[in-house]
Amino acid sequence: MRVVDVDFYTSYRSFKHYAPPALKAKTLRRFDAQVWRPAAFAPSMRVLELGCGTGGFLTYLKTRGLNDFLGVDADKNLAEVIPPDIGNRVVLDDAVAALHAGRGTFDRVVMLDVLEHFTPSGASELIGLVRAALRPGGKVVIRVPNGESPWGRRLQHGDLTHLTAFTKASLAQLADARGLKLERAYGQREGPLLRRASDAMIHGLLSRAILSPPDVWEANLYVILAAA
Repeated sequence: MRVVDVDFYTSYRSFKHYAPPALKAKTLRRFDAQVWRPAAFAPSMRVLELGCGTGGFLTYLKTRGLNDFLGVDADKNLAEVIPPDIGNRVVLDDAVAALHAGRGTFDRVVMLDVLEHFTPSGASELIGLVRAALRPGGKVVIRVPNGESPWGRRLQHGDLTHLTAFTKASLAQLADARGLKLERAYGQREGPLLRRASDAMIHGLLSRAILSPPDVWEANLYVILAAA
């Protein structure tokens, strides 16, 4: 039988069920707690989001009074669902051109569920371009499936376009290779307060019960990178 390579990105629109973003109050609070405050965003900043998808995070930035932003995504099918009020700030093309054009001009670069789609060498090249796009004092916010947590495997292996599983340690290694330092790493905590409390209790018990617990238990891992 002849093996045929499949480009799973051609069916990404139906796989991900593209739809215009609907930001609920809990989504706004989540971005506040997981991105805005940890990375010290401010309305006066210039922000680039790579892999912006349907524009949910960019719309969030606008609700917080930040208006100098740019989103980039390679999937041209997104044009039908990106909200019109941010459409002129989204480029549906390869990220490399935007990174070169914006060299040294961004205060924050955000990549949510993006880096896992690259090989280690591809991720290194991308982070090098991101580093060059930052202003002095700039930071990078990254979210990936947590490769050292058993709960992260479902996310990592649930999408055939994912190429690399990252951990806190490997992201620190990647940052170091590109002149950045890992400033902070933390899990994405979601769900009702009672569920979060029970998760924290179970993770605490597991950490005491096994010899090599992960640094972060949550399924998704956030890291903030800053200039070394």
